[in-house]
Amino acid sequence: MTAINEVMVEKIVINMGVGSDEGKMKKAVQVMNTIAGKSGVKTTSKLRIPDWGVRPGVELGLKLTLRKKAANEFLKKALVAKENKIPAKSFDKEGNFGFGIKEHINVPGVKYDPKIGIMGFDVLVALKKKGYRIKYRKIKQATVGRKQRVSREEAIEFVKTLGVEIIWVKQ
Repeated sequence: MTAINEVMVEKIVINMGVGSDEGKMKKAVQVMNTIAGKSGVKTTSKLRIPDWGVRPGVELGLKLTLRKKAANEFLKKALVAKENKIPAKSFDKEGNFGFGIKEHINVPGVKYDPKIGIMGFDVLVALKKKGYRIKYRKIKQATVGRKQRVSREEAIEFVKTLGVEIIWVKQ
């Protein structure tokens, strides 16, 4: 049984920006299948940027959201790929954190495929506590109380329980 103020993973979003090249998009879908076991959703641009050749509706990236058990399993693999080290500046004041992985072959269980090459991706983790559902429910929707919000310090402590070293950089 979990304690009321126990921090847990709400969701993990994996994001890959590949540009407008269709060949890279196909490779990104294959990489997403190998690292997470699921195919992602293609993201499209909403803005027109003529200098970059971007117009509304062009597919530029791929994203995938993982929840519950799949999220926890993937987080452990992704942290191993980062050598269990995350800089403290990766945490926001709401307790969420993110990090990038430059080479997808660093994830345990993924082998190099010369047809795909090497691709990087971002991992964004949202944390929550019990009672956080009141923010999203349809009936009697309410704001999350101060005790039910995840602070930056609580998020750092949660990550330390996973065996991750926090790197403090002096600014």
